[in-house]
This record gives sequence, structure tokens and C-alpha cells, in this order.
Amino acid sequence: QVRLVESGGGLVQSGRSLRLSCVTTGNPWRINDMAWYRQRPGGERGEVARSIIDGRMKYADFTKGRFTISRDYTKNTVSLQIDGLRPEDTAVYYCFAEGDEYVLGDLEEHEYWGQGTQVTVFS
Repeated sequence: QVRLVESGGGLVQSGRSLRLSCVTTGNPWRINDMAWYRQRPGGERGEVARSIIDGRMKYADFTKGRFTISRDYTKNTVSLQIDGLRPEDTAVYYCFAEGDEYVLGDLEEHEYWGQGTQVTVFS
């Protein structure tokens, strides 16, 4: 029942900015880490940025200060701000979360993935 839904992707010109958003639906008992991943054309899915439950934010090296992850811990939403977009940022961006969920009375650990949002950057 828990679901992650991304939005904010699109076709944008190099140098501009985008803000991707992810909302959690359903009834998670607890959400721990939330993160953004991306998969470039022909490439592997890799982590972009992660919001850890203790408040730390971690970034992949390639972000080089252009990416900013933010999170609302009470609403279980997470955003990714991308500034100075480059063609190599073209990818499908996925929202990810680790959490706990009650299923038929039992608390289970789950990993959640959004369906992804396409970001295409042109020169």
C-alpha cells in the first residue's frame, strides 16, 4: 500500500534548474532513509543523494555541489534540487525509501521505489 510518487522531471535546457519531488502515500509505520537515485541511458542505477534518518545528508561525488536533497521528516516527502543542469544529467530519477510497515498485524521491513521521473537536458 505504501507508494512513492515522483514529479518534477521534464525537458530542460542546459544551465537551468529543476526541483524533483517525491511524496509517500499509504500508511507506513516508519520511514527511515530516503534517497534519490538515477539511471543514465545505457548506465547503471546509482545513488545521487541520501537523507539519513539522523539528519545527515550524503551526496555522490559527481554532484559537485549542484545537487541539494531536502526532506520533511513529518510528511515523509523528499526533494532534489538540481542546479546548472548538464546534458550528462539526463536520466530517469528514482525516489527511494527504507521503512517499516504493518502487514496483517506484523511489522515488516520494506524498501520502496518510485516509478521514476525522466529528466532530459539539451544543449
